Amino acid sequence: MKTLILFSSRDGQTREIASFIANHLKEEMECEVYNILRVENLNWSQYDRVVIGASVRYGHFHPALAKFVKRYQSELQQRPAAFFSVNLTARKPEKRTPQTNAYTRKFLLQSPWQPDCCAVFAGALRYPRYGWFDRVMIQLIMRMTGGETDPSKEVEYTDWEQVKRFASEFAHLPGKAS
Repeated sequence: MKTLILFSSRDGQTREIASFIANHLKEEMECEVYNILRVENLNWSQYDRVVIGASVRYGHFHPALAKFVKRYQSELQQRPAAFFSVNLTARKPEKRTPQTNAYTRKFLLQSPWQPDCCAVFAGALRYPRYGWFDRVMIQLIMRMTGGETDPSKEVEYTDWEQVKRFASEFAHLPGKAS
């Protein structure tokens, strides 16, 4: 069994989560991990399953996510598929489900693709790595939402146990009839 894992990441945390999922699944299935922004011609026939992960910045997923889903909707629907989103709002446990996370809920309502399982993970705050504009904007957002504002800090909010549970749930999804 072979799984395609695609990600869209702004600062690298979604890529780390995608790699973590691949590593967690490696005993049960072979996985290939690709950046959704760089993937071109996919040979879908070689994949039995697919996972897509995408980060949110300033309230939006990268436009490439919606384009990809629209272009490959049929291929996504033909195999067990999962979606995860990564955002700083999910640092609050009550905003960490597809039903309670506004960004994920909106994506799923607007998307022609409905994944078989879905999760929302908290991302990471990497102030020293941001450019001036992003640092100031993210500080403002964090100040308004009661988060960390110290520009010298890096804080990883990702709950890796939650990621493991999601990977296990995905691994046990039943196959789809051709």
